[in-house]
Amino acid sequence: MKVLIIGNGGREHAIAWKLAQSPQVSKIYCSPGNGGTAAVAENISFQNIHVLAEFAINHGIDLTVVGPEAYLADGIVDVFREAGLCVYGPTKAAARLESSKAFSKAFMKKYNIPTAHYESFTDAEAAKAYIRQVGTPIVVKADGLAAGKGVVVAFDVETALKAVDDMMTAKIFGESGATVVIEEYLEGEEASLLAFCDGKIGVPMLPAQDHKRIGDGDTGPNTGGMGTYAPTSAVTPAVMERIVNEILNPTLKAMAAEGTPFVGTLFLGLMLTSSGPKVIEYNVRFGDPETQVVLPLLDSDLAQIFKDAANGCLDPKTVRWKQDQVAVCVVLASGGYPGAYQTGIPIYGLDAVDSSLIFHAGTKLAGQELVTAGGRVLNIVHIGENIEAAIEGAYADVKKVHFEGMVYRKDIARRELNRYLKTS
Repeated sequence: MKVLIIGNGGREHAIAWKLAQSPQVSKIYCSPGNGGTAAVAENISFQNIHVLAEFAINHGIDLTVVGPEAYLADGIVDVFREAGLCVYGPTKAAARLESSKAFSKAFMKKYNIPTAHYESFTDAEAAKAYIRQVGTPIVVKADGLAAGKGVVVAFDVETALKAVDDMMTAKIFGESGATVVIEEYLEGEEASLLAFCDGKIGVPMLPAQDHKRIGDGDTGPNTGGMGTYAPTSAVTPAVMERIVNEILNPTLKAMAAEGTPFVGTLFLGLMLTSSGPKVIEYNVRFGDPETQVVLPLLDSDLAQIFKDAANGCLDPKTVRWKQDQVAVCVVLASGGYPGAYQTGIPIYGLDAVDSSLIFHAGTKLAGQELVTAGGRVLNIVHIGENIEAAIEGAYADVKKVHFEGMVYRKDIARRELNRYLKTS
């Protein structure tokens, strides 16, 4: 089987690494890929959707896996399907669950899927008047795609008003901020649940917990994700049952009823509130960095799962997980991220990492030298028999890696560690 992976981040490297373990896979292409995918795949430079479809036809690609949400929102799956190609991912219409927060909130309201109360606005002054009326804490979200950064949790009115001005007037996210969604602030612990979906059923992956803010103790601005771990004990078997019965299954049933059946990876960003799990947001693809901890714990052939899901015949029995193992991912980022940062900085010490997996995110090869090429640069992933061992292993290997300006959080998975230490 020849496989084409679209994307260039740590998520795509993890997918390529897992697919390379499949006995069915003979060749992997990544477009555009990064310095890490080059070790398990052939990187190609095509990025236009129609050119990629031509490449897939001309090279006999048997399966295409789409990583980034922007491609899905632009309709890459529709183009590939029309060309008779097998592709894992949702159509442009189904991708609206992520590409428009206003759409997804209206969808959840229509089908009684638990989420925060909200209002959406296309007028900045109306949005600000609403904020002054309801007060804080409150959450302000850009409607469209914003690389995981279009959300502001405001604990004072001034911060909320500035978020509206930034998104709607200054247009820091372009047209993605032309509409804003303003939500009630939900109390609780966050969790991420990804599911393989074939248009009819969804098979949950292991629950994970991301760390969005740049600084220790969940301080500073939101990022694309500074680290994660899986599984999280915050999602108990009882909570998982509620997520599946109250959110995952109703979402898939409703999408089919809307005439837009969901095929691909559905990502549920959840808040575990005192009244039960609620949807913070949908993503329509693998999360980053959740993928980097979930896929190493998969004990099944990922290529077979993708193929079955794309063809509408996913069998839950084929999705198996490694038992009694925990994965922790620490993201190494460029100084200044999520704001301005430098690239092209040499990376040292990867050869010394011997007990953890390394998934490249923002890297590239400059000749024979590996250099930084993004805000989030590397993912150090350690698998242990418990959360304590996984954390210790990850940070031991983090200390072996260096590039100028490198930053990382030092408290990844601390909530889970505290729970573990209380029960051990």
